[in-house]
Amino acid sequence: MYSGINHIFFDLDHTLWDFDKNSEKAFEVVFAELLPDLNMNGFIQVYMPINQACWKLYQNNLITHNELRYKRLKDSFDAINVSVSDELIDKISDEYILHLPNSNHLFEGCIETLEYLHKKYKLHIITNGFAEVQFKKLNNSGIHHFFDTVTNSEMAGVKKPHAGIYEHALGKAQAAKTESVMIGDCLDADVAGAINFGMKSIFFNSENIEVSKDINQITTLVELKNLF
Repeated sequence: MYSGINHIFFDLDHTLWDFDKNSEKAFEVVFAELLPDLNMNGFIQVYMPINQACWKLYQNNLITHNELRYKRLKDSFDAINVSVSDELIDKISDEYILHLPNSNHLFEGCIETLEYLHKKYKLHIITNGFAEVQFKKLNNSGIHHFFDTVTNSEMAGVKKPHAGIYEHALGKAQAAKTESVMIGDCLDADVAGAINFGMKSIFFNSENIEVSKDINQITTLVELKNLF
């Protein structure tokens, strides 16, 4: 199925870089200073799905970057009935973004898999995340050197699943669609986006949700060593 592949494109958050775990660590640091009495577990439980929903809105150009950063916190505090001023929300947001790249938890098997693939293929990143933060994540987690190119939505001017970001990434990598595959955790942005553009795709299904049998999927990164 993957014969003729020379370029492998990865999403970053929720695919290689464990966003949920690192996000929780960042909030622990921020709230210890700014909201020491907050129930962390209660906040995290509501924040994770709200953050995902806000990113989907951002991905579809329904909210801006700044609205995303505000809304995910405001909605989370409202959900747990904690009153927080807009000024404090802005402060928490800034501190969170500052601390987020300092944690470097990767999904199990990430380094092992990248080391294996790097010897045989050109590896790349395509991410909707914000450029400065994403580069810090790659550097601080020690995986930046595996990737020949990194494409983010800010430099491409559009977000996954828009074909333009894939066009930009393949041009930067000097790769053809027929020799490329996209691997990511989002069915819309990574899987459907790549397929609609004309690339092969693999769904990183770490939560083992039920999906169509037509979708190529893995549940752990090390499974890639058996596919390539």
